[in-house]
Amino acid sequence: MNKSELVSAIASASGLSKVDSEKALNATTDAIKNALAKGESIQLIGFGTFSISERAARTGRNPQTGKEIQIAAKKVAKFKPGKALDESIN
Repeated sequence: MNKSELVSAIASASGLSKVDSEKALNATTDAIKNALAKGESIQLIGFGTFSISERAARTGRNPQTGKEIQIAAKKVAKFKPGKALDESIN
């Protein structure tokens, strides 16, 4: 499912127009991005938790040359599904 299909699904389920549904989706994703950028986690009961995790620096290997390279440390976004989401999938 891509973004336009998701907007259509939100519009049909909520009774909102597609324009309003896209605004709501954009506002939601922006709020999640802003909270994660601040280092906060977002917990949606029944759906899941978005959080930030620190990935340590490490030594990797270039698959073309076999030469060792340093991979810098960075923050990565994580999502842990909630119990209700997990049960609905399985």
